[in-house]
Amino acid sequence: MKGDAPRKTLLTGMDAGLFLCHECHYVVKAGDEAENLKCPRCHSAIHPRIPNSLAHSWAFVITSLVLLFPANMLPIMAVEYMGSSECSTIMDGIIYFFKEGSYGIGTVILVASVLVPVFKIVGIIMILVSIHFRIESWLRHKTLMFRFIEFIGRWSMLDIFVIALLTALVNFGFLSTIVAAPAAPFFCGVVVSTMLAAEFLDTRLIWDAAR
Repeated sequence: MKGDAPRKTLLTGMDAGLFLCHECHYVVKAGDEAENLKCPRCHSAIHPRIPNSLAHSWAFVITSLVLLFPANMLPIMAVEYMGSSECSTIMDGIIYFFKEGSYGIGTVILVASVLVPVFKIVGIIMILVSIHFRIESWLRHKTLMFRFIEFIGRWSMLDIFVIALLTALVNFGFLSTIVAAPAAPFFCGVVVSTMLAAEFLDTRLIWDAAR
């Protein structure tokens, strides 16, 4: 297997008839009743793999890809000052910080609000395609990439946190106010959709390609 250790015949939990309850993480011996198996501890239905995992992940990742365009093209924040209003997109804010010499802030926003969502979407699509075509190479690398996608998901809402903070702090009536613009709900949709796509993806399907 390219990119992985030499091929070995390893006994998996499913081969041994052991299933994991997704609700309470209790390990159940399947025996002869693997079709209608119930967890003896929480009485939840047990399946060898999460049902409809790929269908749900594809649906959410496609949704996030569609929402990504209005999230980046529409204004995400509107600043009203002395009766005049000015709207800015995510890229407008990044360019502004770079022009002002705040390269650190600009880089953080660029990474968290643009590069991270794109990386998550592309990474999940790559994993789903590899599962669909049963690609046996780079199994460990794809698993590590998925763990990284889950880890960085919590930082994707940086822009929304900043807007919420500014809206609460900068509110001086007629003088100055900051409100969320149309792109904000689309951006939230991108973040939530990618998180759900990763949540529904059963990573054991990656390794099933090598069976």
